[in-house]
Amino acid sequence: MRAVLTWRDKVEQCIYDLAFKPDGTQLILAAGNRLLVYDTSDGTLLQPLKGHKDTVYCVAYAKDGKRFASGSADKSIIIWTSKLEGILKYTHNDSIQCVSYNPITHQLASCSSSDFGLWSPEQKSVSKHKSSSKITCCSWTNDGQYLALGMSNGVISIRNKNGEEKVKIERPGGSFSPIWSICWNPSREEHNDILAVADWGQKLSFYQLSGKQIGKDRPLNFDPCCISYFTKGEYILVGGSDKQVSLFTKDGVRLGTVGEQNSWVWTCRVKPDSNYVVVGCQDGTISFYQLIFSTVHGLYKDRYAYRDSMTDVIVQHLITEQKVRIKCRELVKKIAIYKNRLAIQLPEKILIYELYSDDSVDMHYRVKEKIVKKFECNLLVVCTDHIILCQEKRLQCLSFSGVKEREWQMESLIRYIKVIGGPAGREGLLVGLKNGQILKIFVDNLFAIVLLKQATAVRCLDMSASRNKLAVVDENDTCLVYDIHTKELLFQEPNANSVAWNTQCEDMLCFSGGGYLNIKASTFPVHQQKLQGFVVGYNGSKIFCLHVFSMSAVEVPQSAPMYQYLDRKMFREAYQIACLGVTDADWRELAMEALEGLEFETAKKAFTRVQDLRYLELISSIEERKKRGETNNDLFLADVFSYQGKFHEAAKLYKRSGHENLALDMYTDLCMFEYAKDFLGSGDPKETKMLISKQADWARNINEPKAAVEMYISAGEHTKAIDISGSHGWVDMLIDIARKLDKAEREPLLMCARYFKKLDSPGYAAETYLKVGDLKSLVQLYVDTKRWDEAFALGEKHPEFKDDIYVPYAQWLAENDRFEEAQKAFHKAGRQGEAVRVLEQLTHNAVVESRFNDAAYYYWMLSMQCLDMAQDPAQKDVMLDKFHHFQHLAELYHGYQTIHRYTEEPFSFDLPETLFNISKFLLHSLTKATPLGISKVNTLFTLAKQSKALGAYKLARHAYDKLRGLQIPARIQKSIELGTLTIRSKPFHDSEELVPLCYRCSTNNPLLNNLGNVCINCRQPFIFSASSYEVLHLVEFYLEEGITDEEAVALIDLEAPRHKREGKWQEIASNNSQTLRLDEAMDAIGDDDPFTAKLSFEQGGSEFVPVVVNRSVLRSMSRRDVLIKRWPPPLQWQYFRSLLPDASITMCPSCFQMFHSEDYELLVLQHACCPYCRRRIDDTGP
Repeated sequence: MRAVLTWRDKVEQCIYDLAFKPDGTQLILAAGNRLLVYDTSDGTLLQPLKGHKDTVYCVAYAKDGKRFASGSADKSIIIWTSKLEGILKYTHNDSIQCVSYNPITHQLASCSSSDFGLWSPEQKSVSKHKSSSKITCCSWTNDGQYLALGMSNGVISIRNKNGEEKVKIERPGGSFSPIWSICWNPSREEHNDILAVADWGQKLSFYQLSGKQIGKDRPLNFDPCCISYFTKGEYILVGGSDKQVSLFTKDGVRLGTVGEQNSWVWTCRVKPDSNYVVVGCQDGTISFYQLIFSTVHGLYKDRYAYRDSMTDVIVQHLITEQKVRIKCRELVKKIAIYKNRLAIQLPEKILIYELYSDDSVDMHYRVKEKIVKKFECNLLVVCTDHIILCQEKRLQCLSFSGVKEREWQMESLIRYIKVIGGPAGREGLLVGLKNGQILKIFVDNLFAIVLLKQATAVRCLDMSASRNKLAVVDENDTCLVYDIHTKELLFQEPNANSVAWNTQCEDMLCFSGGGYLNIKASTFPVHQQKLQGFVVGYNGSKIFCLHVFSMSAVEVPQSAPMYQYLDRKMFREAYQIACLGVTDADWRELAMEALEGLEFETAKKAFTRVQDLRYLELISSIEERKKRGETNNDLFLADVFSYQGKFHEAAKLYKRSGHENLALDMYTDLCMFEYAKDFLGSGDPKETKMLISKQADWARNINEPKAAVEMYISAGEHTKAIDISGSHGWVDMLIDIARKLDKAEREPLLMCARYFKKLDSPGYAAETYLKVGDLKSLVQLYVDTKRWDEAFALGEKHPEFKDDIYVPYAQWLAENDRFEEAQKAFHKAGRQGEAVRVLEQLTHNAVVESRFNDAAYYYWMLSMQCLDMAQDPAQKDVMLDKFHHFQHLAELYHGYQTIHRYTEEPFSFDLPETLFNISKFLLHSLTKATPLGISKVNTLFTLAKQSKALGAYKLARHAYDKLRGLQIPARIQKSIELGTLTIRSKPFHDSEELVPLCYRCSTNNPLLNNLGNVCINCRQPFIFSASSYEVLHLVEFYLEEGITDEEAVALIDLEAPRHKREGKWQEIASNNSQTLRLDEAMDAIGDDDPFTAKLSFEQGGSEFVPVVVNRSVLRSMSRRDVLIKRWPPPLQWQYFRSLLPDASITMCPSCFQMFHSEDYELLVLQHACCPYCRRRIDDTGP
């Protein structure tokens, strides 16, 4: 650090205080009873200000630069504007000792011997506070919240903005150590507010805002009169009775003297945001200094060590950007770094540090040795085991213990010294002298070796990596490069201030100067680019540059020197340069140039670098061919040109090497067909055809399908033409191709037919199939397109395809719910079982999906299908069993549909009596296994609820009891539990209105019938309505043996008139049966009708005795009273007699289900068909 005097002035009075305007342009001095305003740039006195009547002791400028204040022994404060006009004056009771502006609020603190006042522009009065002792100094914190007051009794009082004391610091010396100057550190980076205190106990101390002292007191050995921080708080100025201003670090470490004076220094300040210092003295001298902080640093390869804040050393790794700070707490004078060693010279000692490990990126240093001795030197160098001190002409080599081992005396001043490596303890030093001598010195050798002597003084030196070349920068800014062995000057370049060889490449160096960086490879011209600073190192592609105080690593592509080598076809040297660092484009250019030069080894390395597998495969194939003995370089180069896109040059080389076929393949692969034709000329027609085919492939790939089709047709490749036309849906083009093809070309024609079929042109497909004669495919076409009429016509001509037509037709009909037609189709195809299976699957699906109406309908259809199949004697018994089973299931599902709708849907449209009858019917029918989908729980739940509602309490109780043994869904659990409880309060009997009557024997049957849906007395099965499930007033009767169905119908149709005559029922018992017979010969008392004669007789037996009628009874019956189920064979017809002729009953002629006529008519109107078998009302057949 050096202090350079910028200007000086002298006045007659003592300078007690001074203040800078915040922008640094003006300086205000308190001199006698005046204020002096100076221009800081040249020391010109701008204006003296008069206003005080006695000596001015203090002056302070507001942070906003609008006003400043002065305090005087005349007990007054004057506020001045920046235009040097006084605007306000107020007084205290004693002389003013110090003033200070709040940096935030611009509140002014003015302190006198007995009190202090606080004034701000917005308030009229000054708030004053008494002080117990004389206030000598004051200072505001950065945030303007607190004011520190220094007093003559050794106390520091810290007050808030209102003047209230918050912290009191009592110094050990008391009134014997009055506080003379205090100042808060202005740094924004500090976590705590730090107060610097200077007292006349000759101590410098630091305190936190809380009053806690930081560190120990620092002895000053003089009485301090002023203390001042630099703008950023990194340094402190202290002046006083020692007649000089001393520079300290912010921690209180003395760094040096700014300027020596002839009298006491009363005040000193730093110009804002600069390194300029002004000093005011007892004798009236004003001195303005510039502080120059020199750079103290050292560099070795990628490690750079430099001084920071004068007492710290920062070691920076230039590649990883890691930094480590070493705190020395003393002034750092010199730094040297080498490998894992770091030497730091302090005023009284030298510290030797070493790295913890040998890791190249390790940044942890520890102290290895201390040499406690004061040394004077210009330059410091460290080696593995020694330090080298350079003092003008003398070099001294010291061990780490401080012992001088050897000394060298030079002829001239040493201007440059550098360690150039070597074994530990035997390193070599490169030394440049002012007289132009360049020497090499080994630390273990007393004799210096003169490398060469030049006429001009040396400024900078560096030796190449292999120690063969030496670069020198002389005092004329010329860079000279010598061959060390021959002492020959190889070349020289102007405008250089520093030079460095590349540590990884022997022939590359760089030098800086004139704002440019110059890179030189071998003897090629220099490549320039802009760069500020000094080059201090060159490692690979990184250049280390020192600019002002910062070191940076600049990434420099080595493109220019690489291209210089490429221009001379020096591929290997170019590759070495590229390895230092070039762009991907440069690598590719190197690879291409080397490949064209057939330098395959270099090309392979370069292509590997850019990861170009295509060219690496080419090089690999060429190397393999060379191993097999191929030596034709023209052929190799032709391959290279074709890969590079130089196709015409490649074709010429192929032709020259006798491989025309390769040129042709190249052109066709590239779809350059016109060039291929030109290259081929009037050659082989076969090859021309092949070219057209390849051109068509290309047209297809580039989405020109029509052109491709025409080319394929002209080349005779019909299959490809058909494929393209079909995939694009061009039916017209397919028709043209199909009609032009000969019928012998079966495969293309069939392909056309498939596309016609796919493109919904079945007519053309049929035409094509006929042309080929493929009738089986034609049948399949008709079936797939549902053109059944054409299929049937073809089937008539060719019976062998009957199965192929009718089976798909029947399946289609079944899928479209045309089951009768499907049955006929299956019958025609001889597939009776298939029809049944289709229906069974549909039925199962309907049950699973809870479509119980559909299930009933399908089961009825199945039963009728089985009845039709029962005509075959071989299947009669099995099919009749299935018929009765399916009829039974149809009835169950038809009834359960209503129960399911009632329990699952929120609203019910069925009468309670209907639900009651259906659930009772199902309960009596489900005595054995329950069919899939029918829920016994739902049935019993419905029965219980409706029984309770209709008064059948006994039956309801039975239903609830049955439900207790079943698994109940959660949704009806509570309802059932409630019903089970409430039914207990009802009578234990059923309403007589609900009891079913047997119309044969007039017996009242219980609601809960163990025998099922038959009379408990006569065992006559009940006939139920298929809608309301009420018991119909019908009795089934059977024909006497010998009477045919036709005769019976004829006799009934006669409707002979009735008259009273004698007659009697006669019971005939045989071994296997009992028969009731109306005997005509017996005398009759009443009506001769067997249904009205003795219907209330006691049956007595457990077997059912059917009613059998003879011809005369049949003759007496009315046609409207008889209902006949005219079953097809092998079933017999069933006859039913209505006992209440006035209550009309209707029977569906298709499914033979019975309905009350009114119900049937309503249902038919709703559904337009029978609700059971879905026979439409306009269908006349049964």
